[in-house]
Amino acid sequence: MAGRVYATPEQLTAWTGRPAPTDANRLLARASEDIDDALLTAVYVTNSAGMPTDPDVAGALADAVCAQIEYQQATGDDGTGATGRWDSVSIGPVALSGRKDAPGAAGDVDLAPRAHRALTRAGLLPGVIW
Repeated sequence: MAGRVYATPEQLTAWTGRPAPTDANRLLARASEDIDDALLTAVYVTNSAGMPTDPDVAGALADAVCAQIEYQQATGDDGTGATGRWDSVSIGPVALSGRKDAPGAAGDVDLAPRAHRALTRAGLLPGVIW
């Protein structure tokens, strides 16, 4: 799981307007990893735990994480990324079919459009220094 989690279940509830799912902490950790991967070259000031110190940056990361989860839920993805890469997936006993091309976003992340916009508005896309 991610070392840094940028949003809380309460923020997810506020973002989606629905109660956070029972596995919200797992989803938040995975979505935070996605956002980290999408921002591999972004530069912003952090504290000793690696969390952003600027409230606007922290807010943008929280919004992006919540948007990423909202997007994954809307597309039927459980946070593994398998939904976007396969036409059909079963888990027990495993059956995969119809591999699709991997996402082409930064960090090889299928980034939610709303997450992308939140990060863009905050100036966190690659090459921007805070």
